Amino acid sequence: MNSTGLSAGNATEPAAGDDTLVRLDAATALESVFAPVRAQTTLEEAVDRIGTAIRLGLLPPGTRLPAERELCTRLGIARSTLRQALLALGQSGHLHAVRGRGGGTFVVDELPPAPPPAPDLIERWPEMWDQRAALEVGIGVLACRRASEADLAALEQLLPAMEAAVEEFDTYRQLDVRFHIGIAEATGNRRLVAMATEVQGETNRLIALIAHPVAVLRSSNAQHRRILGALRRGDEGATARALAEHLRGTEHVLAGLLPR
Repeated sequence: MNSTGLSAGNATEPAAGDDTLVRLDAATALESVFAPVRAQTTLEEAVDRIGTAIRLGLLPPGTRLPAERELCTRLGIARSTLRQALLALGQSGHLHAVRGRGGGTFVVDELPPAPPPAPDLIERWPEMWDQRAALEVGIGVLACRRASEADLAALEQLLPAMEAAVEEFDTYRQLDVRFHIGIAEATGNRRLVAMATEVQGETNRLIALIAHPVAVLRSSNAQHRRILGALRRGDEGATARALAEHLRGTEHVLAGLLPR
């Protein structure tokens, strides 16, 4: 697949049956990404939403974005604004366009290097981590009450994949993100899914600054199994404790490995 460089207005309607097409209705996280943006910051928020979905792996490399008409409807923005957002993401190296039959706007196969961290990221990360802990523990309690068997089965499928990916951190991290956002999806609350997605983006920026020892990832996998076990039992207290333990463990790793 050869890129022609992203230009406004060159996305085509997706071909029927294309396996790389994002099926928005099948993923609550992507529904939150493509929910209507605020009128005051339509362009900037559209860039942020799509860029975050790409960085977190919710829109994997090679994924074709939906047609412009659908994106405009989902985001609640004008086509001219959408084209500006897609153009910005093309210029930043996150998207590229292919013309002709089977063409469209695609996520690039290899993402550009992450920008350097904000100067105050190291100083303020404990506050962000408090926010994540409070959010995810509460989400876990709600998921205990609301998770369907399909939700739990989707989480279950991620566990062996994470165990197999402990030596390939990029793959592991995408699966880890799916696990945590999957718990939020099980609540059925789009606002919580959007908040969980945002905090995962902030977590990515922190985790990019440290090493990823295999022993730590294996320990995280064991914690994931305890979290899912508590969710399956519908045990709110055990779920809250398992999530808090998991997040405290990662907090300790960050405290020990982040640059000073």
